[in-house]
Amino acid sequence: MIKLFIVDDHPMVIEGIKTLLQDSSIITIIGSATDAFQALDALKKEKAEVILVDINLPDLNGIELCEQLKKQFPGIFVLGLSTFKERSYITRMIAQGASGYLLKNASKEELEEAITTAYRGGMYLSMEVTQILTKATANAASSIPLLTLREKEVLHLIAEGYTNNQIAAQLFISPLTVDSHRKNLLAKFSARNTAALVRLAVEYKLLD
Repeated sequence: MIKLFIVDDHPMVIEGIKTLLQDSSIITIIGSATDAFQALDALKKEKAEVILVDINLPDLNGIELCEQLKKQFPGIFVLGLSTFKERSYITRMIAQGASGYLLKNASKEELEEAITTAYRGGMYLSMEVTQILTKATANAASSIPLLTLREKEVLHLIAEGYTNNQIAAQLFISPLTVDSHRKNLLAKFSARNTAALVRLAVEYKLLD
C-alpha cells in the first residue's frame, strides 16, 4: 500500500479525497494537514511516500512547500493538486521537484494513476494540464520573430556589445546597413531599446 499524505487548506477537499480513495487497494491515507508548517511537522513523525499538495495554502504556498519537502524529505514524492490552470503554476511546481500536477476535478482512477506513477518515480500530468502546457508552448513559439541570417549575425554582435561601426567592420557592410538591421530588429521584437532587444533574444533562446 502506498502511504499518502494530503495538504489542503479546505477540510472538505481532504474529506473528499479520503472518500474517493477509502476503498483503494493500492493507497492508504496516513494523515493530512491544512497548512504547510503543520504538514512539515507531521511528516517528521509520519512516514509518507507520496504527498498531495494544494498550491493555494495560507502560509507557505504549495510551490514553496514542495521545495521544503524535497529538501527535508528527499525520498518523498510530491504531486501538485489545484484548481489553478495557469502554466506558470504548473512549471514552477515541477521546477521545485514535483512528480506531477493534476486538477481538483480528478476522478478516483486518475488520482490512483497519478499517485502510482509518482511512487514509481515517474512524472504524471493530467490530460488537461498537458493540453495547457502544449498550448502555451505553441503560443510562445509562434511569438518568436523570424529573422534573416544577416539579422541573426547583427543580433549576436549587438548582444556582445559591439557598436554599429564595429559590426559593420566585422560583417563587411556599411554602418548605415547595420543601423537599418538594428531598427528592423527593434521593430520585429517590439523592443523600445537595445537592452530590451537583447533581453527578449535571451528569453527566446536566440543567442545560444
